[in-house]
Amino acid sequence: MAFLPSDSRYADGTLYSRCGKSGLMLPRVSLGLWHNFGDAADLASAREIVLGAFDRGITHFDLANNYGPPPGAAERNFGSLVASDLKPWRDELVISTKAGYGMWPGPYGDWGSRKYLLSSLDQSLKRLGLDYVDIFYHHRPDPATPIAETMGALASAVQSGKALYVGISNYNAAQTREALDALSATGVRCLIHQPRYNMLDRRVERDGLLPSLEAAGLGCIAFSPLAQGLLSERYLSGIPEDSRAHRDGRFLREDDITPARVEILRALAAIAKRRGQSLAQMALAWVLRNAAVTSVLIGASRLAQIDDNLGAIRNTAFSAEELTGIDALLARFNAAA
Repeated sequence: MAFLPSDSRYADGTLYSRCGKSGLMLPRVSLGLWHNFGDAADLASAREIVLGAFDRGITHFDLANNYGPPPGAAERNFGSLVASDLKPWRDELVISTKAGYGMWPGPYGDWGSRKYLLSSLDQSLKRLGLDYVDIFYHHRPDPATPIAETMGALASAVQSGKALYVGISNYNAAQTREALDALSATGVRCLIHQPRYNMLDRRVERDGLLPSLEAAGLGCIAFSPLAQGLLSERYLSGIPEDSRAHRDGRFLREDDITPARVEILRALAAIAKRRGQSLAQMALAWVLRNAAVTSVLIGASRLAQIDDNLGAIRNTAFSAEELTGIDALLARFNAAA
């Protein structure tokens, strides 16, 4: 059946926020395609998630060259959905991709050289079936390649028309300042930074990254805002067989989910309940409360998860008492074994 998006997808104007000092608006909740969109995915379910997200006003879809598995599969599968369902609405979409991690063998398939970044972008566009992406990121800092070369490659992506905007990801505050200086020399502005940020990982606060982004006029889109699902309610009563901690173990291990930490997660869930939110909704709202944050990147294996996550934007205000209570629990969480 031909897809027709909901006429009410833009009914809630509070869903969008300006991306730094730019003309681009991003949804407060964006969809990342890191998991569940590779070749092992149920493509019918993937289609339901992507089209359902668009129906709900989520216009930003975030990918990378190595998302899968195997690497490249998420871009290829998303590109098929664009071709079959979303092509008439391409101008309503913000599609981003990245390069910076290992993608193909040999010395030119990783890190941040001009050769790697621009070759990878060409490959990504072929897999996506697009003439351009809206945002092209360097995925991580390269300690060996001169920053001017890496930023020059991002600038070339814009100047060639293959990307409308560029961004960086996983750069700390000092690396970000160096990258912005190098990029400004090309006449191309950096639009956005994509750091890891959640209640349990607050390095961007300690590093001073968030206020520096705000001062520089960059947007910020936080990835892993639910700490790989730890800040959902999935682990409050044990480790489910189909959970990421049980089946993967790379980014969230079963050893991380100790009884002491589960007790603290339950206390956080109790605060969320008093706010009228699920734990996941409160965790997303906690990230979005920061004025420097434009959007949060969620992953989803079911459309119901998107509906739950969107509930976060209804209440992103926290009382001083709530923040004090949350901070005390987070301090205990990080000390607990």
